[in-house]
Amino acid sequence: MRMPAAEGSQGVNKVVDSICRLSTDLVAEACQHVLSYLQGQTSGVDSAEISASFQRSDVTLEHEDLQNIIRFLLLTFRAAGKSNLSGDDLVSKLEEDSNEWSKGTLQVVHRLWSEHGAVVRSQQELQTTLSINQLVDMQWKLGMAVSSDTCRSLNSPYVSLRLKILEPSGQISYKSFEMTVPQFQNFHKQFKEMAALMETV
Repeated sequence: MRMPAAEGSQGVNKVVDSICRLSTDLVAEACQHVLSYLQGQTSGVDSAEISASFQRSDVTLEHEDLQNIIRFLLLTFRAAGKSNLSGDDLVSKLEEDSNEWSKGTLQVVHRLWSEHGAVVRSQQELQTTLSINQLVDMQWKLGMAVSSDTCRSLNSPYVSLRLKILEPSGQISYKSFEMTVPQFQNFHKQFKEMAALMETV
């Protein structure tokens, strides 16, 4: 089994370095978020929640660095589950792919995988091969346009939408956009039609 290699070994070493700069408690917390998702206990891995937790411990990471850590942990634990690795096997594979790992970080990964690996493997077996994005939450607000590409006249009402989306990778992303009121009314009508149709399935 080959562990995730984003941009080759240099990319892996960069992510490993970011992980090893964290305290073992924060590494354990990040791993727990990922493992909870992979065990089907949560609907996704929310990077904003992890970032807020890190900030409470006076640790600030760039958004991209945190995303890379989450992606790496997701790929690592998924690959370990698919290959049916033990805790010892997983640590060996991680050490083969990077010499940047600290002993304390590897001990955390070993302990958590030994505790949760079997459940992750069984959850993977239950998952279907087809994965699509899922809408987790939608927020909207009504505003008045001062300037807009879509509203021809100023002082026109508009609706601002913010969608929370669960991607197949397990990461949660946010999409924001604006609609005119007639566009939103049509959007709402289509949602109602979809909901009615789904009730008949």
